[in-house]
Amino acid sequence: MPHSALETPELNLEANSQSSEASKPATRPMYYEYKPEETVKAMHGNTLRCKTWEAEAALRMLENNLDPAVSLVYDELIVYGGAGRAARNWKEYQTIVRTLKNLEADETMLVQSGKAVGVIRTWAHAPRVLIANSNLVPAWSTQEYFDELDKLGLMMYGQMTAGSWIYIATQGILQGTYETFAAVGDKHFNGTLAGTVTVTAGLGGMSGAQPLAVTMNDGVCLVIEPIDARVKQKVQEGYLDEQARDLNHALELCEQYKQARKGWSIGLTGNAATVLPELLQRGYHVDIVTDQTSAHDLMDYIPEGGIDQVLQLRKDNPEEFKRQALQSIVKHCQAIIDMQAAGAVALDYGNNLRGQAEKGGLKVRDEHGQFLYPGFVPGYIRPLFCEGKGPFRWAALSGDPQDILRIDCALLETFPDNKMLARWIEKAQAKVPFIGLPARVCWLGYGEREKFGLVINDLVARGEVSAPIVIGRDHLDCGSVASPNRETEGMKDGSDAVADWPLLNALANTASGADWVSIHNGGGVGIGNSTHAGMVIVATGTPEKAERLRRVLTTDPGMGVFRHADAGYELAQQVAEERGVKIPGVS
Repeated sequence: MPHSALETPELNLEANSQSSEASKPATRPMYYEYKPEETVKAMHGNTLRCKTWEAEAALRMLENNLDPAVSLVYDELIVYGGAGRAARNWKEYQTIVRTLKNLEADETMLVQSGKAVGVIRTWAHAPRVLIANSNLVPAWSTQEYFDELDKLGLMMYGQMTAGSWIYIATQGILQGTYETFAAVGDKHFNGTLAGTVTVTAGLGGMSGAQPLAVTMNDGVCLVIEPIDARVKQKVQEGYLDEQARDLNHALELCEQYKQARKGWSIGLTGNAATVLPELLQRGYHVDIVTDQTSAHDLMDYIPEGGIDQVLQLRKDNPEEFKRQALQSIVKHCQAIIDMQAAGAVALDYGNNLRGQAEKGGLKVRDEHGQFLYPGFVPGYIRPLFCEGKGPFRWAALSGDPQDILRIDCALLETFPDNKMLARWIEKAQAKVPFIGLPARVCWLGYGEREKFGLVINDLVARGEVSAPIVIGRDHLDCGSVASPNRETEGMKDGSDAVADWPLLNALANTASGADWVSIHNGGGVGIGNSTHAGMVIVATGTPEKAERLRRVLTTDPGMGVFRHADAGYELAQQVAEERGVKIPGVS
């Protein structure tokens, strides 16, 4: 069994005079004196500052992660997901930038938790960057132990796409969220969310996807968020339709648009641990209840109370803040369970709310050890994973939105019979704003990613887009993550916690010729609760890159087919047989 926080060996830093109690920093070192005078934003156009497009792409995507329009807390290099950073501190950010600019075509930069620690000579077709973020030896992999190292400036939390430089703002999870709510509509509401009310919480970087995804499925969505500025930001960005004055006003709006069967989203400034029990007390009927607050780290979940006092408490007394956060999480999760008992469809959206509530003493599992309400992957998404499908994405290094619109057209031309894809692109073009570098996310499966990657490379080669295109994905993909409380919850063969798969994914993508590859710990659900890998490859339009795209974009989704076929999913085994996926002893 894993060590508890109390059993975990203490930091063995006594030999280092800098780690004595007197000299330990009160907060993590950020080196603000190295913060650039000009606000960091991704460079646009065709001018290179680096020696290759691959290194330039890594630099621009790093900058894009930090663009204040994209990032959650710019001054602290936090991109999204509580404390998911793009670099360890401003000093290390500057070192990464200098190193990328000087990187030769046959060199690889090594990044350890947001710090460039080495440059090695490899090959022109090898990755330009290899990244490892937040990884700890398993028995030491606790939030408490990580926090001590983070406070000393020895590590950083990379979340998923924050520290691997492929975050594309809220759109990054939007299609997956859209597909999830579409599946909820198909399974429970005769194929549509029209005339339903979904209640959720959280309007951080990723959570803004939920209200837009619900309205794209014609439902009404009420989102509760304790920080008023975030509600206003999502209205301004277009991910949220309207901000309610108070709960009464919010419910009036919900009923108005529910009766009209019109998709509409309402933001309410408040705390879910307060508002959800109030809805139950009033007897208000909710059709769907979920959540996407930052519950994976107690320091990032806002407990009940006046927002100014609560945020001050986080600074002055972190332990008391965490105690209160856990109390609020228990109330929040209990309310979801109670809403489910009252007839709502309940689903967890992967932030470890249930796991934290369980630590707080709440009964969240049945007698068989299964969660009382399911996660979104086992409930609605796993069949897609069996086909090697997942959140494929691309970004225009030119900064020109027309490049993305041209690729949209090519996507529809390449897959003319995919009606779900056509519906997604139509809705995305109408409702999804470009924030930072223009980008698009699209769920494609085994065979489709390779095919479309080559189409994009041809567009670059012919000059139909004005600069190379970055191609990547979320770490939340079919074969790149082990996360027993989210992506691998309830695996058919019981292999929920087997972490070999994401490690093999990173190794396979490195061997296949990706341009940067990453391995992280704790994304989405907190330190010690997941292992996951990321990959990025840049379509530069050359024949050599076409061959690498062919290999990488076959290998990467292939890992999802391998993983699910090995776990006994017949659909994955069928996909392997039909599409020629080589599985020793099977195909």
